[in-house]
Amino acid sequence: MSKRNPEKTAALAREHLTRIRHALAEIDTLCSGTLLKRMMKCGKASCRCQQDPAARHGPYYEWGRMKAGKLVHRYVSPAQAVLLHQAIANYRKVKKLLRAWEDETERLIDAEAPRKP
Repeated sequence: MSKRNPEKTAALAREHLTRIRHALAEIDTLCSGTLLKRMMKCGKASCRCQQDPAARHGPYYEWGRMKAGKLVHRYVSPAQAVLLHQAIANYRKVKKLLRAWEDETERLIDAEAPRKP
């Protein structure tokens, strides 16, 4: 925070908050978790996937996330994986924007209502 010019600091913080709100408004889908792309072995002992890693089956997409305090996984289709990939990236972006919002709010509070020694 600029101790010499709190009005300028407050105006800059408000400008940053406006940009953060606009960035948040543009986000459509959100999902937490992790998306994994897996190549799997099947259960047939005679299948070549058992010996050759390049011959494994897939890809299969698995989405893992916390739900009601528990880690849950589910397989998703390739089309769903594309959508989930973007939704997970959006979720991470929102978390980053919220941290920035909090930082700018603190800067604004310090500029508009400075602490008394």
